[in-house]
Amino acid sequence: MNGVMSVAWSPVVPWSVIIAIGAVALALLLFGAFKRARGLLLRGGAFAVGLAALANPSLVEEQRETLTDVAIIIADISLSQNIGDRKPRTEAAVAELTRQLEALGNLEVRVIHAGDEANADGTKLFTAMERALSDVPPERVAGAIFVTDGQVHDAPAADVVRSGGWRGTGEGPVHVLLTGDRNEGDRRVVVVRAPAYGVVGSQVSMTVRVEDATAPTGTRTNLTVVTDGVAERRVQVTVGADTEIPLTIEHGGPTVLEMIADAGRAELTLMNNRAAIVVNGVRDRLRVLLVSGEPHNGERTWRNLLKADPSVDLVHFTILRPPEKQDQTPIRELSLIAFPVRQLFEDKLDEFDLIIFDRYAQRGVIPRIYLENVADYVAYGGAVLEAAGPEDATPALSLFTTPIARILPAMPTGRILTAGFRPKVSDLGTRHPVTSDLLAPGATPTWGRWFRLIGAQANRGNVVMEGDNGAPLLVLDRVGEGRVAQLLSDQAWLWTRGIEGGGPQAELLRRLSHWLMKEPDLEEEALRAVGAGNKLEISRRTLAETPVAAVTVTGPDGIEQTVALEQGSGGRAQASVQVEHAGLYRVTDGTLTAIAAVGALNPKENEDLRTTDAVLGPIADATGGAVVWLNERAIPEVRRVAADREAEGRNWIGLRDNDSYFVTGVRETPLIPALLTLALLLGSLLGAWYREGR
Repeated sequence: MNGVMSVAWSPVVPWSVIIAIGAVALALLLFGAFKRARGLLLRGGAFAVGLAALANPSLVEEQRETLTDVAIIIADISLSQNIGDRKPRTEAAVAELTRQLEALGNLEVRVIHAGDEANADGTKLFTAMERALSDVPPERVAGAIFVTDGQVHDAPAADVVRSGGWRGTGEGPVHVLLTGDRNEGDRRVVVVRAPAYGVVGSQVSMTVRVEDATAPTGTRTNLTVVTDGVAERRVQVTVGADTEIPLTIEHGGPTVLEMIADAGRAELTLMNNRAAIVVNGVRDRLRVLLVSGEPHNGERTWRNLLKADPSVDLVHFTILRPPEKQDQTPIRELSLIAFPVRQLFEDKLDEFDLIIFDRYAQRGVIPRIYLENVADYVAYGGAVLEAAGPEDATPALSLFTTPIARILPAMPTGRILTAGFRPKVSDLGTRHPVTSDLLAPGATPTWGRWFRLIGAQANRGNVVMEGDNGAPLLVLDRVGEGRVAQLLSDQAWLWTRGIEGGGPQAELLRRLSHWLMKEPDLEEEALRAVGAGNKLEISRRTLAETPVAAVTVTGPDGIEQTVALEQGSGGRAQASVQVEHAGLYRVTDGTLTAIAAVGALNPKENEDLRTTDAVLGPIADATGGAVVWLNERAIPEVRRVAADREAEGRNWIGLRDNDSYFVTGVRETPLIPALLTLALLLGSLLGAWYREGR
């Protein structure tokens, strides 16, 4: 603490009055001098004392306490700082700068590490600096030192800094210590244009560009396109030119695409040799063909279920009159249109996503050649659901005696069980996505009974629901690229009507239909990873009794870690992983692979990883700071400089000495006390009177 003295004036009357009195006094003194009057000096003294008394001067002593200045070091710890020697250079520079600044005295040193946030907008060092200095007045900031590779994405414009529009460091300089090398080379993949969504089965296109400043004009390179973690094809592209790549959307939900360029002649890292996009697959209206063998109670259940789904385009035919029935019914009283067998089962068969045979009996309505087409349709990716009825127990009428038999997983035994039974989920069904959520884990079904079960023997596939004594009720199977389901009862409508409390018939049939149509969320063997904030949520589903115990997670920086899964119910296992960087994460259990994006798929941090002074150099110049390449010069010496001095020189950088303080107390002493003023005034007037009287 120290004291500073100054003179303060507290005039008794306005200064204008004092000046006027002084002017009159001066005029009188000049007139007296002209007349050679005696006692002129004493009169002048009286006037001076009077004017001084009116001005009322006093001696003010301020008690001041010096404030420490604040210097801030911003260490860039973004992903790009892990390249080459950047990280050790950063650590060494921060340690040396901290040591020097702490030795200077009267200086508070703040060191912040920034840039490691999973931020889509890139490295934000200035935001971190302003947050760290939010409690410091600008006049106390000595300056800032950035230790970085120069790739900063929230820097103010240099002209804004020059015009005073940015006051982040007050009047203090901004110094930049660059951790990389000059003229670095690197290759990167840029997504120029990409669709946000596409219709399943249709083709979309994306435009990408490979940039490489070190590659000669016209250089060609390979670009590998990876779809959902599986390498799909290699494309030849020209470096520096936009290339359009077509893509067919194979399934609903997100499709993750990676474009990976071959390494260039000069590479800092291969991290930005890849770019990724997510295209959400949306289904066009699903076309379902429902063929009912005859009118029955459950027919309306199927129709209502499918018509209630706005995404389903239903074509429904009911065979009202088999060909062998000759009852002389007039043609005008029969069906309004003939059953278009050829159009449905030959010309337009491939246009349907699902075919349902509801209590269909083989009576010659659909010729065997067309049923052969249905079997082939499944093998090439189609889906068939058979809802069996009493007809399947009759060999002459059963679909199992037609070419469709080769795709059906369960063979009828010829028996029909009519005793009431309560459908239950099998042990395998508790892990299958179609049926696992129909019951809470460990719960006993309380839904209503069914009263007819078609006896069958499951030769392959998965029995996910059973009747009494383990008799198969719902069997699911994959055939070639397609899928088949057999529901060995026509009593599901009892649940819809609420008989004995009903049951989850709508949910069961909805999930069954969507499994047949290959919805990704209903895959039996599935590995999924989803980014949620700065976490990676992982789930693994399997039908195996022994669940998967762990997965391997590979981050955008190429670092692998093994993550243990926590076992849950329904064949599921989950894990949640805290992640540090934005980008694409690859999760694998050795069999399945999942790709997930955390934050931005292509963060700004990866757009350009070369060290540059183009961003921060103009700001350093505008604030009087320096730019130092640490690979070319030693860590500079830090000095304190006055506000009017240069803040950088050969091998040194300066931080402003603001000489800040605050006043702790004030003592004011009048320079002309009242009694002294009166004595001087009377003495000078009496002296003048005495002098003039002689």
